[in-house]
Amino acid sequence: MIFSTYQFIFAFLPVTFFVYFLLNRFRYYSIAKIWLVLASLYFYGQGSPDFFPFFLGSVIGNYVVGSCLTRMDGEQRMQKKLLLFLGIMGNVGLLGYYKYTDFFIENYNLLTGSDYALKHIVLPIGISFFTFQLIAFLVDSYRGETKQYDVINYLLFITFFPQLIVGPIIHHAEVVPQFEDEKNLKLNFDNIAAGLFLFSIGCAKKILLADPLTTDAQAFFGNITDSLPMLESWYHSIEYTVSYYFDLSGYADMAIGLGLMFNIAIPHNFDSPYKARNFQDYWKRWHMTLSRFLSAYIFRSVYRKGDKWRNYYIATMVTFFVSGFWHGAGWTFVVWGIVNGVFVCMAAWMRRKNLKFPFPIAFFLTAVGVVGVRVLFVSTTFTDAWNVYRGMVNVGSLGGSVYEIAQHVWGFVKGNAQCTILLAAGLFICWFLPNSRQMMERFKPGWKSAVYAAVLLLLCIMQMNQVVQFLYFQF
Repeated sequence: MIFSTYQFIFAFLPVTFFVYFLLNRFRYYSIAKIWLVLASLYFYGQGSPDFFPFFLGSVIGNYVVGSCLTRMDGEQRMQKKLLLFLGIMGNVGLLGYYKYTDFFIENYNLLTGSDYALKHIVLPIGISFFTFQLIAFLVDSYRGETKQYDVINYLLFITFFPQLIVGPIIHHAEVVPQFEDEKNLKLNFDNIAAGLFLFSIGCAKKILLADPLTTDAQAFFGNITDSLPMLESWYHSIEYTVSYYFDLSGYADMAIGLGLMFNIAIPHNFDSPYKARNFQDYWKRWHMTLSRFLSAYIFRSVYRKGDKWRNYYIATMVTFFVSGFWHGAGWTFVVWGIVNGVFVCMAAWMRRKNLKFPFPIAFFLTAVGVVGVRVLFVSTTFTDAWNVYRGMVNVGSLGGSVYEIAQHVWGFVKGNAQCTILLAAGLFICWFLPNSRQMMERFKPGWKSAVYAAVLLLLCIMQMNQVVQFLYFQF
């Protein structure tokens, strides 16, 4: 089940919401939480029914391990380390089996000349995201940074349906106290209005912008040839870059909006990343909860404040290697992570040396870099990526004269009018309009915001018969 469907909007959400607050209204607080857990488990089970027993076993198993780590004292240091190691390996092992089995078989066959058959294991939705949350919970339990949560609040932290599938990646310390706060158990009409407003924005991002752009870009990247035209290579690469932002940020907006309806503040995940002036700035704005996790649990495990700058670069490269491998089971993702790491290190080096390009140049170079690494991210093979890069510099494909170039461009734009309008609108929104966080900071409930949200939702509902799956479901 996904947010942008009739089933979710007209059945699951209203029933879950109404029963939860009705139970709270009559002070059945524990039962209300159990109801929300059960509804969230149902939500997940609809998407990955075969994996559901393993998901439930993993969630309960991590609670047992985390509780044991919390209760252990300082004299049991070795036992705690061993238990933490086993807990993390259990999570990594489950993720590895479902996500990387075929990757390792392919590479083993390549290196040894073997011919082991691929397993073609279906990737459970959300496994990459909730695995990070579970690992963070175990590490913090080991560090003594968690308290003994009761099992219901813990289950709410992990399974809360708005963020369960594609994030944002939440931290137990920012969510569990909200579920324990009694004032959050009552209807808050300001939060409901703000949540519906943000949900409508996210839904519009996904259905009205991301879906048609993604469909068009995928048609191009699914049929890569040896000789690609320059205009088409750049157009569809930019198209995919824009669609990825609206797809993932649209999901995040819907998740945050749904959380607000239940009086739970979920952290924002994007802060106008395409306005960045370098890759260090870009990764502070893109998928911020993932960057926060990688910074806290990978980067800071390698780099300590006061270390030499060389260690900073090493820690950055390790972090982006992990990020690349996390995103997908393929060498293209690994190289994508490494290239991003190199760009971030270059930006950090320039900052250290007090070097700075004028903003227009910095912005342009960053934008070109973002499109370039997105090509690597969405290409199935290195050959496909290389052919797209070659197409980007295939100047001869435009024609010989200015008239021929103008005629070629006009013909292409005319033949792709709908997507061109949507792409232009998407770029305008990215560069010139306030982002979702800024809009929420200025939000005031009223008839204007209600009409705005209603119009967006109505337009989305009219298009829900052709919804495209969220891009990050495959990760």
